[in-house]
Amino acid sequence: MHPDRKVREGFPGSMDMTGPMFQVIASSGRARAGLLGTAHGEVPTPVFMPVATQATLKGLTPAMIAETGTGILVCNTYHLSQRPGEETIRSLGGIHRFMAWDRAILTDSGGFQVYSLSGLRKVSQEGVLFRSHIDGTEIMLGPERALDIQEALGADIRMVLDEPSPYPVSHDDAKRAVDLTIGWAERSASHFRDCRHKGALFAIVQGGTFPDLRADCARALSEMGFDGYAAGGLAFGESSQERNDVLDALGEILPPDRPRYVMGLGYPDDIADAVDRGFDMFDCVLPTRNARKAQVFTSMGRLNLRNARFARDEGPLDPECDCYACRNFSRAYIRHLFNADEMLGPVLASLHSVRFFQRFMEGLRQGIIGRDPQPGDPARNPPSG
Repeated sequence: MHPDRKVREGFPGSMDMTGPMFQVIASSGRARAGLLGTAHGEVPTPVFMPVATQATLKGLTPAMIAETGTGILVCNTYHLSQRPGEETIRSLGGIHRFMAWDRAILTDSGGFQVYSLSGLRKVSQEGVLFRSHIDGTEIMLGPERALDIQEALGADIRMVLDEPSPYPVSHDDAKRAVDLTIGWAERSASHFRDCRHKGALFAIVQGGTFPDLRADCARALSEMGFDGYAAGGLAFGESSQERNDVLDALGEILPPDRPRYVMGLGYPDDIADAVDRGFDMFDCVLPTRNARKAQVFTSMGRLNLRNARFARDEGPLDPECDCYACRNFSRAYIRHLFNADEMLGPVLASLHSVRFFQRFMEGLRQGIIGRDPQPGDPARNPPSG
């Protein structure tokens, strides 16, 4: 963490907490570069957060992840509550100690599982009744319970429980999900404050691709004074134009002094579009999931390493990359590992893909910082609030 900056207590929002202090340090148009302070270090934004669902980024040790320049990971509240259980993790010193990761962690609320496990759950005002995907037992996850799990885990940033809408969705169904999400957010804010939970609390804006619903949800959540705001329910199949229209509208409503997060966005061009619209944080399983299938992102586009044309290719995965895989191994060798079903293949491909995304985000950040202010640009150094 920068020596002259500290994590503050008592954020400008309505909830008394120790949490991230977000400062915009440069901007160009609506794009902004910032610093997100947490109890486990300061994170430059815009930032890509790899998804360590089960408290692990498959195949990579914490030291390997740190070498990629990653400063924050996303862990899954629902899955960790099922296995090994949040109380087990609490008893072992919390999520950071449990997984030997000394940098920041954001935990989701379980809201994505409301979408992804739709065949195993029932949604009501009380919360979400899941049937465990492990042993079939019933689990009630309400907004308060979701926060209690995240408190036990000890994450730096916690997300409120929400209900994402599938795509496409009717206006009536999307409105019902928005109303439920707002009600759950109110309960989350009260519970977080009353129980004196630590860390920071982010709300999630829902509303499908309907401008009126997104605006209503964003305004209601902004009035509650959360530490940050996420756009949820995107990258579910909508067009880039539909998604960008949603982000354009939210950028006009969400508080400018709080971090803005687009959940589940994983393609570089889509991330760049969102950064241009004033969003700061991104996560997705795409880079590592694709890497485990021999598909990697490079500065020249995506490569399928199983292709025969790489059988005698002596070049690195990406000549512009400085990761361990690119410094030491050829495309031919890594292709051989995949074809021989050797575990090192997915490990090296995953390592490269995570590093690619961190280099990509650093390029976006430097592009924002390096540009001179243009007429109409926001102030480059706004008050910290």
